[in-house]
Amino acid sequence: MPGRSSRPSAPRTPPVVRGFDRQADAYERGRPGYPAAAVRHLGRVLHLGPSRTVVDVGSGTGKFTRALAPLGAARVAVEPTRGMREVFERVVPDVPVLDGTAESIPLPDGLADAIVSAQAFHWFRVRPTLREFARVLRPGGGIGLVWNTRDDTVAWSARISEISDRYHRKERPTGRGHAGWKALFDRPGLPFGPLHRKDFSHVQVAPVETFVDRVISISSVAVQGPAERRKVAREVREILARDPLTRGRRVVRLPMTTEVYWSYVK
Repeated sequence: MPGRSSRPSAPRTPPVVRGFDRQADAYERGRPGYPAAAVRHLGRVLHLGPSRTVVDVGSGTGKFTRALAPLGAARVAVEPTRGMREVFERVVPDVPVLDGTAESIPLPDGLADAIVSAQAFHWFRVRPTLREFARVLRPGGGIGLVWNTRDDTVAWSARISEISDRYHRKERPTGRGHAGWKALFDRPGLPFGPLHRKDFSHVQVAPVETFVDRVISISSVAVQGPAERRKVAREVREILARDPLTRGRRVVRLPMTTEVYWSYVK
């Protein structure tokens, strides 16, 4: 892969994100994939197909990178944590994964037709990230931002969210995109136009231990010590063992919404 243009190094990821290094295997086991309809929609609005190039930034273990394969575009991944890259290289051996951040992508100017990021954009510093995305994109290129969100109208999912929120309050970084990032697209001075959104229904169907892994792989939980992670795992198992919708079941269904956002470089 060609080298990137000479630019100042961007800050590395915050310490809490480094928790992904410790729990990359749990992330791969526990995190859900993405609905084919959402991927097809993103392919249409970003004009992805053969002879096009898409960069997956904050690729993790390659969950979304794999989902992009049916579109036929050439894929490149960028991931800052070594543990995630090691799993990625094992499970997606046909796609290069580069060590880099959203604010400092190790690729040359104008390489990509599209840049996507799934379950990751909230970790990025929005303004420098969007400037860097615009640098890597060709004229007329676009970005796609994707999240799977649990349906917390389901009681046991809401209880699991309470567990993760307990750690988020301690570990969540400040000054990043956790709140208010969408509003930035309406302000002048950014290299992208208006932000569009479309939601898709999704469901994760998996054994109980998969949902344990899903919670353990949450960054603010993953960064905790072994004893604290074991405590969280016990709490999740107890919730699933007692809730009427999951008690005694070998396989559990969790409804979700997949949120898809996209915008185009000016």
